[in-house]
Amino acid sequence: MLTMEPATAADEGLWRCFDTHIARQELLHKIAAGRCYLLREDALPVGVLRYNLFWDSVPFVTLLYLAEQARGKGYGSAAMARWEAEMRALGYPCVMTSSQADEGAQHFYRKLGYRDAGCLLLTIPPLAQPAEIFFIKAL
Repeated sequence: MLTMEPATAADEGLWRCFDTHIARQELLHKIAAGRCYLLREDALPVGVLRYNLFWDSVPFVTLLYLAEQARGKGYGSAAMARWEAEMRALGYPCVMTSSQADEGAQHFYRKLGYRDAGCLLLTIPPLAQPAEIFFIKAL
């Protein structure tokens, strides 16, 4: 069974087992703002979800990561459903996320009802990468 709980500053070391893409100060800021969640299978940590506010007004999942052994069990879908329910309860009319065009996550988000909303091409080093596809979902 998956549980999802807000991370605390004491969880920083555990968080880093799943997410090394965010600067320490920003991670602590997001944790303090309640925008980081630890995902657990029973009591075992299996992943993380973090978000911010796109344009300071639209909840935007910036990272959903599950450990290899937790994938394919419906935990990603369950985590997104719980997060979406929280955002709906907070009064947000829609939510967003993104995925690189060469990642399989784009298909996951589409199966959850997210619709393509455009893309961003970053071509200047050191940011050069495949197209970033943005997705939106009405709540």
